[in-house]
Amino acid sequence: MGMTMTQKILAAHAGLESVTAGQLIEAKLDIVMANDITGPMALPILKQMADKVFDKDKVVFVPDHFTPNKDIKSAENSKAIREFAKEQGLKWYFEQGKSGVEHAILPEAGVVTAGECIIGADSHTCTYGALGAFSTGMGTTDIATGMATGEIWFKVPAAIQFVLTGKPGKYVSGKDIIIHIIGKIGVDGALYKSMEFTGDGIAHLSMDDRFTMANMAIEAGAKNGIFPVDEKTKAYLEEHSKKEYQIFEADEDADYEQVVTIDLSEVRPTVAFPHLPGDDNAFTHKKHLIQDKEKSKGEGRKCPRAGRRVQAFCPKGKTLAQAEFSRGAPVCAPCLFRGPPGR
Repeated sequence: MGMTMTQKILAAHAGLESVTAGQLIEAKLDIVMANDITGPMALPILKQMADKVFDKDKVVFVPDHFTPNKDIKSAENSKAIREFAKEQGLKWYFEQGKSGVEHAILPEAGVVTAGECIIGADSHTCTYGALGAFSTGMGTTDIATGMATGEIWFKVPAAIQFVLTGKPGKYVSGKDIIIHIIGKIGVDGALYKSMEFTGDGIAHLSMDDRFTMANMAIEAGAKNGIFPVDEKTKAYLEEHSKKEYQIFEADEDADYEQVVTIDLSEVRPTVAFPHLPGDDNAFTHKKHLIQDKEKSKGEGRKCPRAGRRVQAFCPKGKTLAQAEFSRGAPVCAPCLFRGPPGR
C-alpha cells in the first residue's frame, strides 16, 4: 500500500523508507515556532534541557497576539522572548508591532517552504500545509523539546482525501469552501487525521485560498491540512523564499480512510453561525431568505439559542420573517451578535 503526501514527508524526516497510519516515529524538524503567549511558557522548560537552541536558523519567535501589549504581563512576555532571541542570535525574530500575524509572516518572509516538517505553539500552524509542507500545532512542552533537540515524536496520521472538482463561483473563496467542508464532516470529522486536498479544482484556488483552507484544518480536528505543489505554489515560493524545497506527491495507491468529493461550483458564499465552525450557512438570493409572513412570522417557533420564542428573544422585537433570515431552525438575525446564551 502506498503513502499519502503527509506520510511521505514524515517518513523522509524520520529517515524511514515508509510509514503507516498509527505508527510512532521520531522526526527531524525544519522549523519550530512560538509566539508571545506560548513562547515564554516554553522557555523555562527549554532551559532545563539545553543552554542553546538546536539551530538558530530554525527557531522562530513571532510576538503577535498582544499587539500592542495590553498590560504589564503581556509586555513582560514579549520582553522575555525578545531577550532570548537576542541572546541566542536567532535569525527569525519578528519584532512586535513591526511585522504582522505569525501565520501570514512565515510564508511571506520565506521562513517555511514545501516538503518541510514544521511545528508551532499555535493550533493554526497547519496553515503552511498550503505550501506542501507537513505543519502542525503542539503544546509548549513539545515546542521546548523541539527547540532543544530539533526532533519530536509523532503518531503518523491516517488521511481523508478531499477531491476538489469544478470552479468556484463568483464571490466564493477558500473560506467559504473550508466552512462548507467542515459543515459536511463536522468539527471532529477529521480528528487526528491529515486533510489532503486533491483534484483539478485546486488549479482555480489562489494561494490565499489555500492558506485559509489549510489554516482551518484544525477546526475539523485534523492533525494537518495539505495541498499538492503546483505551478502556483512554485511561483509563490520563488517570489518569497530563497530556501531549497522538496516536492512530495501521494502515491496513486495511497490509503485514505475516506474520500470526500466537493464540487466547487456548487459551494455558495458561506458563514459559520455561533458557536461552532461546523454550523455552516450558505447565502442565497435574498428572496429565498425571507419566509412568507403568512406562513411563518416566528411566533410559536423555538429559538435554538435559548429555547425562547424568536420574537420574545429578539432585542428589537422582530419576528423571524421581519428579521429576513432563516435557515432550518429559526434564528433571528439581530440575535446572532448577542454572544452565547446567558450573556
